[in-house]
Amino acid sequence: MKPDVALPPSDTTAKRPRGRPRKTVDERDDGNRRQELLLSAAKLFRRKGFAAATTRDIATAAGMQSGSPFYHFKSKDALLYAVMEEGMRSALDRLLAATQMPGYASQPAAAQLRVLVTVHFDVLLGPGSDFVPVMLYEARSLPPRQHKTLGQLIAEYEALWLPVLNALHASGELRAPVRLARLLILGALNWSVQWFDAKKGASLQELSDAAMDLFLRPCGTDQELRSNFARSSSN
Repeated sequence: MKPDVALPPSDTTAKRPRGRPRKTVDERDDGNRRQELLLSAAKLFRRKGFAAATTRDIATAAGMQSGSPFYHFKSKDALLYAVMEEGMRSALDRLLAATQMPGYASQPAAAQLRVLVTVHFDVLLGPGSDFVPVMLYEARSLPPRQHKTLGQLIAEYEALWLPVLNALHASGELRAPVRLARLLILGALNWSVQWFDAKKGASLQELSDAAMDLFLRPCGTDQELRSNFARSSSN
């Protein structure tokens, strides 16, 4: 007879997998979860302010565990910068797309300015528009290095306005120096995030129309404008 051979005991304990640990749900859906986190952070930073909005608040709004934001961003400061960078890159992409639409280049400069103004209002006040307003009012919380990177994106964005403003200045429709006009126009548009209320009935198109009436001088000589004003006053 063959001697009995002892069989090794069966191992019902789960073996530790080799290689990298299995990813969590958040990790497997990294891109989408990161975007949800940015959207939630932008909304809370805008409504509550950077200092008052906690990472727990942001995680809850994004439907995450309280520690999950730190898988995507190392700190709340890093999340703030990501919100601002996302906002400026998206705004730049949208303005570039508008200036490359068929027919844009052949339009009069005033019509081109209307396009730029309308896109800018949509960036500030349209759906999902919390990103750039956060940058406008929370940029002081960033370190100098990140200010520099954002400054480069802002410069690229503002550069798209200069050819239009130069053309309007040359035609006499824009009387202020272009450098100051750019600052004043964008400053006025940006301030709308403080007072605009869609519930009061004004549309973004109506805002654009009012801005155009405010910024541009009607074509015609000073004498023609004075004569028109005199006639309207006498009536």
